Amino acid sequence: MNSKWNYEQPSPERRQAAKELADKIGMSPVLAELLLKRGIRTESAAKRFFRPMLSELIDPFLMNDMDVAVDRLNDAMGRKERIMVYGDYDVDGCTAVALVYKFLQQFYSNIEYYIPDRYEEGYGISRKGLDYAKEQDVRLIIVLDCGIKAVSEIAYARELGIDFIICDHHVPDDVMPCAVAILNPKREDSTYPFKDLCGCGVGFKFMQAFAKNNGIPFSQLIPLLDFCAVSIAADIVPVMGENRILAYHGLKQLNQNPSVGLKAIIEICGLTGREITMSDIIFKIGPRINASGRVQNGTETVDLLVEKDIKRALAEATHINEYNEQRKDIDKQMSEEANQIVERLESQEHQPAIVLYNEGWKKGIVGIVASRVAEIYYRPTVVLSCNDGMASGSARSVAGYDIYDAIKSCRDLLENFGGHTYAVGLSLRVENIPEFRRRFQQYVSEHILPEQTEALLDIEAEVDFKDITKKLQNDLKKFAPHGPENPKPVFCTRHVYDYGTSKVVGKQQEHIKLELVDSRSSNVMNGIAFGQSAAARYIKSKRSFDIAYTIEENIYKRSEVQLQIEDIKPSEDEK
Repeated sequence: MNSKWNYEQPSPERRQAAKELADKIGMSPVLAELLLKRGIRTESAAKRFFRPMLSELIDPFLMNDMDVAVDRLNDAMGRKERIMVYGDYDVDGCTAVALVYKFLQQFYSNIEYYIPDRYEEGYGISRKGLDYAKEQDVRLIIVLDCGIKAVSEIAYARELGIDFIICDHHVPDDVMPCAVAILNPKREDSTYPFKDLCGCGVGFKFMQAFAKNNGIPFSQLIPLLDFCAVSIAADIVPVMGENRILAYHGLKQLNQNPSVGLKAIIEICGLTGREITMSDIIFKIGPRINASGRVQNGTETVDLLVEKDIKRALAEATHINEYNEQRKDIDKQMSEEANQIVERLESQEHQPAIVLYNEGWKKGIVGIVASRVAEIYYRPTVVLSCNDGMASGSARSVAGYDIYDAIKSCRDLLENFGGHTYAVGLSLRVENIPEFRRRFQQYVSEHILPEQTEALLDIEAEVDFKDITKKLQNDLKKFAPHGPENPKPVFCTRHVYDYGTSKVVGKQQEHIKLELVDSRSSNVMNGIAFGQSAAARYIKSKRSFDIAYTIEENIYKRSEVQLQIEDIKPSEDEK
C-alpha cells in the first residue's frame, strides 16, 4: 500500500486504434493497447515484435570504426601477434570477454583473456594489466565493457607498442582515447541506428562483422547468444530493438543448448528443467556470475564461462556459488549498517539524494547496497568505501532520473567515474567526500522532479476478471522477454473482495494467499501477495479494495492463471 499508481485512461481515439490493431492481429484490445504504448502501431511491426528474427539484426559495419577494427584484428591474426581480450569484472564484462574469446579461439590460438582485480587494480584498464600484457608480448588488446575513458592508460599502452580496439557502451567524455578503433554506439558522432547495446552486445557486433568479413557462417555465432541474453538482463538495458532480438534468441539458446559454463550455473541455481526467464538471470544467474568479481577475482568467472568440460564446470560453479553465499552475508550486514546510518540522519527525509561512506565496507558489494538503499528510500544514492586511501563506490538512481549527469556535475572532485543513466562507478579522495555530498545533493535537488522521489507503479491497463482468460495469458507470453522499455505488464482491477478464503502464509506469516472476486463478475481469481501481510486485516474486513498485479502461470498447476499482486489499496469509496 505504498506506491502511487500511475495510470491514464486511454482516449476514445486510442481505444479505437487499439481495437483496429486487435482485429488485425487477433488479440484482445487490452493487449493491442500495450503494443501501442511500446510504439508498435501496425500489423507488420507487431509480427516483428512477437517473432524477432536474427535476419533483422543491424549491419555491424554501420557502427563507426567497425571496418578499421576488423582490419586490425585480421592483421594481428595474419601476423601471428598475441591478442588479449580484456574486460570488466561484472556480468556484462565477463560475458563479453567469454563471448569474444570463445569465438576467436576457434580460429586463432595466440590469444588470452584478462580481468582486472577489483581490489588491486580498480575499474577499467589498469597499468598493472598493461605491464602484464607487455611482458606477454601482447600487441593488440580488445577491451570490452570499459575503456572509453581510459585516455592516459591507452596512451601509455601506445608507448608500450600495444594497440587497442575499444568495445564499450558507456557515455564517452569529450576527449576519447587514442585507440585504433572505438566501437561505441553512444559516441556523439555515432552512425549506428541503435544506441542501447550492452558491452557484450558491442562485442557480439564486432564478432558478427569479423565473421561477415571472413566468410564465416552466421550460424557459428548463434551458440554465443546465451551470453548476450545474460548480459542484457543483468545490465538492465532496454529490451527493445536490437536488444530484443539478441535477448529473444539468447534465451532460446540458454533454454535449449546453453554453453557448458552457463549450464553448470543453471544446475547450481536449481533451474534445470525449468524455462529460464530474464527474471531468473537477474535474480539467480547474474548474481553468481558477479560474485567472483565482488568477493575475489572475476577471472574465475570467465574460466567457468569458457570451460568445455561439464565436470570441471560444475566444480567451478560450486566454488563460485560459495562466493555468492559469502557475498549475501556481507551484503546483508552492509545493508543493515547503511539503513541505520540513513535512519540516524534526521534531515534525510528532506534531502533529495543519499551519500553514504564507511571505510570498512567491502568495495565489491557497495553497488548492491546502493541499489537497495535507493529502492527503500526512493532517492538517488551513492555508497562509498575506502581502499588504499581512496574512496570508491557506486551510484544508483530512481526511475526517470539521470544520475550520470549528477555525478558528472561534480567531476572536478573525482579521480574517475563512468557509467550510464541509472548506474555509475566513481572514485575520489576521502577529503573530498563532504564537498561532493553537498554539491551532488544540491544538483539533484535542482534537477529531480517531485514525482521521481516517490515510488510509482506504472499500470498498463485496467481490466475486469472476466477479461483474464487463458488466451489472454498465452498472448501475454509473447511480450517476453521483458526489461526496460518492455516491462512485464502490470494491470489493475477496481473493487475486488475477499472470496472468504484468503489467508496469511509463509514461514514468518509475511505473504497473503488470496482468492478474490470482482464486483462486475462472478469470476474467482487466485493470487499471491508477497511481503504484504500488513494488508490482511483490511482484506478480511469485507470492504472492497483495488489491486495491481501481473498475470502469471501457477507453477504448481500449469493450467491455472495466478495473479501476482504488486500493490493493494482501499477502493476510493471505502477511504
